[in-house]
Amino acid sequence: MVFFGDPGVVKVGHDHANPGEIATGVIIGRTSEFFDFFVYAIASVIVFPRLVFPFTDPLTGTLYSFAIFALAFIARPFGSAIFTTIDRKWGKSAKLVVALVLLGTATVAIAFLPGYGLIGAAAIWLLALARLAQGLAWGGAWDGLASLLALNTPPHHRGWYAMIPQLGAPLGLIVASALFAFFASSLSADDFFDWGWRYPFFVAFAINVVALFARLRIVATSEYDFLFESRELQPARVSSTLRHEGRNILLGAFAPLASFALFHMVTVFPLSWVFLFTRESPVRFLVIEMIGAVFGVVAIVASGLIADRIGRKSLLMASAMAIAAYSGFAPQLLDAGPAGETTYMVLGFVLLGLSFGQSSGSIASNFARLYRYTASALTSDLAWLFGAGFAPLAALLLAAHFGLMSAGAYLLSGAVWTLLALWLSGVRPAER
Repeated sequence: MVFFGDPGVVKVGHDHANPGEIATGVIIGRTSEFFDFFVYAIASVIVFPRLVFPFTDPLTGTLYSFAIFALAFIARPFGSAIFTTIDRKWGKSAKLVVALVLLGTATVAIAFLPGYGLIGAAAIWLLALARLAQGLAWGGAWDGLASLLALNTPPHHRGWYAMIPQLGAPLGLIVASALFAFFASSLSADDFFDWGWRYPFFVAFAINVVALFARLRIVATSEYDFLFESRELQPARVSSTLRHEGRNILLGAFAPLASFALFHMVTVFPLSWVFLFTRESPVRFLVIEMIGAVFGVVAIVASGLIADRIGRKSLLMASAMAIAAYSGFAPQLLDAGPAGETTYMVLGFVLLGLSFGQSSGSIASNFARLYRYTASALTSDLAWLFGAGFAPLAALLLAAHFGLMSAGAYLLSGAVWTLLALWLSGVRPAER
């Protein structure tokens, strides 16, 4: 056990840190990142097609918006490579400060973005540049606290602590949806599209500042520096990490594909479908998303309890098969009115919580300790790229041209890849 007393003093009796303090830093960091994510995601559906792509029809404008949305996921692995160098030379504090300052700058830049009507095609390029900057910053925002938490938990509670970082996703969605719903319902359409949509981006910047100081308070202490070093959670060269852990990184990126694909199938895609193809109010659907996210929080917590009883891989495999079944019928519910939409969202968030709650680092135990820190960051980057980066674009494109069943087929492919990756990983089903 590590006891924290005076600053700079570390007393070591065993080899475990205080999981509660690490968990606090993890939740704060992940919630702020996902809040940024969902503020942009919601705006990409209801704001950017009109603001940046007014010269085309709403569907095409939304597809263009989703193409720019994907740029952050493409940039994220490059951000990890760049900021790993900063981490190795100047430490985690410098890395976090630079990454979150970049993220905050890019976010505020979007808040001040002029529309196409004012500056023409430059608005598209500025939005794309800001989105790339966000992706680079998210790659650098990896602080290693999730890996440190995983290494400092009792063996019989690994599933419980594995779900903690994932709570940031539904929490961030709830706050982002509430903000957009408030401004969209309180303002006239002209005021909302003129200035109201910009306020959530200012809030995102403020939350980033708070999260930066909260995370630095943990990461920048000598106690945690000692913990990172003693557990070999230090950045390795990306080239060396890929050479030694390439296979496990690839398996780790594909293992959570079902949950990452479902992630956007119950957040970004349904909002776009309802906004474009039904008469449902976007405000009302944002409220439905908030209700679904609450069920997601409960399901994520439940995933920790279940995984500690039956094993993480068993739960991931069972949830992937459930997602495959869900993909066969659920998307059609989006055309069944408010009741169907609510059923789709609640059921989807329950499945998402059970799978996403245990998807983080499901293959991380296979990494050699020397490369675990960098390999975990790269695995996360590639998992989001493969599983989520193009999901809204692909799902909307397929559904618009071939019907909602085709969006279900896209989700089914993610479940198949998850089952294949878990089978190839060689981890025993009962392993926790």
